[in-house]
Amino acid sequence: MKQAILITAYKNYHHLEEIINSFDTNFEIYIHIDKKSVITNIELNNLKKYKIVKLVAKKYKVNWGGFNHLKSILYLIEEALKNDDNIYFHLISGHDFPTKKKTYFLDFFNNTNKEYLEYCDIPNLGAADNGNMDRIEFYNLYDLWNSKVPRESGMIRRCVEIQKKLGFKRNISSKMPKLYGGSTWWSLSRNCVSYVVYFTKKNKFVLNRFKYTLCSEEFYFQTVIMNSEFANKVTNDNLRHIDWKSRNGNNPAILDESDFEKLKRTNAVFARKFDYPLSNGLLNKIKFLLK
Repeated sequence: MKQAILITAYKNYHHLEEIINSFDTNFEIYIHIDKKSVITNIELNNLKKYKIVKLVAKKYKVNWGGFNHLKSILYLIEEALKNDDNIYFHLISGHDFPTKKKTYFLDFFNNTNKEYLEYCDIPNLGAADNGNMDRIEFYNLYDLWNSKVPRESGMIRRCVEIQKKLGFKRNISSKMPKLYGGSTWWSLSRNCVSYVVYFTKKNKFVLNRFKYTLCSEEFYFQTVIMNSEFANKVTNDNLRHIDWKSRNGNNPAILDESDFEKLKRTNAVFARKFDYPLSNGLLNKIKFLLK
C-alpha cells in the first residue's frame, strides 16, 4: 500500500526537491506545475529522475483563483488513481512541508477510515464576500486576467463591481447539490477521490457551474463529498497547519523559526507556507526533527 502526494506548484524548484526527499518508496509523488512557471525544463527533467516521482506535468496555465487550479487537481487525482497501490491521497502546494515522520503517515493513514476535509455551509454566515456567495454568484475572471498583476487585478474587481451595480447574479440551478466550502488542501482515501472522479464524469454540469468561481477548488470537493455517502466519514479537519494572520509580508503567514514549537505539538501532517529565505531556519529544524 502506498500514499500519493499530489502537488500543485509554480516556483521554488529546490523546495520541491526538499518535499520529495522527505518521503520514500512507500509514497508516490505527482506534480503539476503552472504552465507560466519560471521553473526550467532542465529542472523539470531533474524532478522526473527521482524514483518516487511518477508525474511532472505543465498541463494548465494556473492563475491564482482560477478554474484551472481545480482542473489541475482533478488531473493529478486521475493520474495517481492509475496505480491501484495508492490508497491515500494528500493534496499540498509547492509551499508546504510535512510535519510528521514517514512512519507516522504510514501508521496513521493505513489505519483510518476517515476523510480529512475542512468544510462549512455555503452561504457561510459572517464570512467575507457576502458569506462567500459573491465568489459563486458573479463572474470572477481569474483565468482571463492574472490577479498578481495590479492592473489585471483591478480589472477583475471592476468586472464584479459592474455586475453588482447592474443587479446581475449568476443563476444557481435547482439541480445543483447543496453548496459547501472550505480549504483547498485535504487528505482523502482512494475510495473517496475515486467517487469524486466518477461524479465529475457523470455530472459535468456541476463542475462547469464552478467556472468563473473565485477559488472553485475551495467549493468543489466539499460540495461533491458532503452530498455523498462519504459525508459521514468526514472529519472537519484537513490536518494542515496554516497561520491566517498576516505575517512576513503575506497572508497566510510565511512560517519562520518562531513557529517551530507549534509545529512540534501540532496534529497536522503538513504545514504552510514555506518561502525563502524566511523559512530556511524553520525548514532545517523540521528536517532534523523528522530524521
